[in-house]
Amino acid sequence: MRWANFLHIYQPPVQKPLWIKRIADESYRKIFKGLLEIPRARLSLNINSILCELLEKNGGMDVIDNINKLVKRGNIELTGSAKYHAFLPLLPESEIERQILLNEEGLNKYFGKKWKKGGFFSPEMAYSKKVVQVAKRLGYQWIIIDEMGFPEDGKIQKDTVYEIEGLRDFYVFFRERNFSFKILSGSQISTFSVIMRFLEPRLDKNEYTITAMDGETFGHHRPGLENLLFDLLKEERMAPLAISDILEKFTKREIISPRESTWASVPRDFKINQPFLRWHNKENAIQNYQWELANMAIEIVGRNEAQKTRQFLDSALHSDQFWWSSARPWWSLEMIESGAHELRIVVNESLEATESEKKRAEELYRLIIYTGFEWQRSGLVDEISRKENEEIRERLEEKEKLFITGKEYEDMIGVLGEQMKLSADSGEYHRAAMIKDRIRELKEEMELTHKNNA
Repeated sequence: MRWANFLHIYQPPVQKPLWIKRIADESYRKIFKGLLEIPRARLSLNINSILCELLEKNGGMDVIDNINKLVKRGNIELTGSAKYHAFLPLLPESEIERQILLNEEGLNKYFGKKWKKGGFFSPEMAYSKKVVQVAKRLGYQWIIIDEMGFPEDGKIQKDTVYEIEGLRDFYVFFRERNFSFKILSGSQISTFSVIMRFLEPRLDKNEYTITAMDGETFGHHRPGLENLLFDLLKEERMAPLAISDILEKFTKREIISPRESTWASVPRDFKINQPFLRWHNKENAIQNYQWELANMAIEIVGRNEAQKTRQFLDSALHSDQFWWSSARPWWSLEMIESGAHELRIVVNESLEATESEKKRAEELYRLIIYTGFEWQRSGLVDEISRKENEEIRERLEEKEKLFITGKEYEDMIGVLGEQMKLSADSGEYHRAAMIKDRIRELKEEMELTHKNNA
């Protein structure tokens, strides 16, 4: 069995220095230092160039240096993307192309000729035919998307490489959601043996699988989880690959037309014909205001590309503001306000904006903020979030969950308890609190598993 793992690391341009430094310590440094100690490691990595800039500004050049070493050594292949993590399917082609080229400029600065233009990652794994047409035109050869994007009436074959219909020699690779979730939901001890039991029937087959996840999960969101990643990369029964390697190792080809999708897509989204639901729900008033403001800013800047607001618009298009206004189940009024404020400035300071457009931008800004406050006060945010969480739990069928024994749960909780104490004793209270939350989650899972098996 051949395993291609894809990591995506990114922080929004408005991220606070405190969090850049903390995430670098808890996640990035540990991941890339650990990979340097595994000669056989091989994987694909997307690092948006805005994160490179943020790391440089916040004492993180050692992270960039280690990635450079891994690229040079052949352990990592880098992919292209959009510099500011914009949600590409909902942007004009000119903006898609600009975001990609800006990202390439940054990668060239930090990684020079050591990175080769091959694969492309659309932020949020957001797929549309328009996005891949631009990517192919700019010289990319493949894109990674979620398996939910596979044609509804088909089944992914693990020995086949898929070409996108109408785009000769441009390929699409699909993340295996179940395997990816098993890694993300694991811990640094015992889960390895559980995952290997799950993979046992496939280990001797001539097939490939692709997992994809946010790199910040390893060490930041899940303290200690980076060790599970390292153990899997060391496992002799799985041959680690970069995604580009699959093109050479597997020669069977098939032409398909993927569905518009993201890595957060669920079957419900396709039934209601809203494949980008978390970023633009047609019934979400806040997101409708956000996109009206974003499209206004794009149109105004497009009248004069030389004006100073051109560069400010680039960063103002980051996808985070739309994600956090979904309340499905994520919500941050601070991030929503920050995004609206940036777009409002683009309009107000643009040379080509009319007074009526500036007035409308102010109205949209207030509508976004006031509606957000009203949603919070009325309890609507909690209601939407609770309903979404219930739907997520209902979709987690027992056959998709990790089968973990009581002893394995106890081992994980014990090790995490020791790490929590060490973190607290050394003054790392934030990390200790995160570990405590993970222990609570594991205890709840253990109790539920015991109840279901009783």
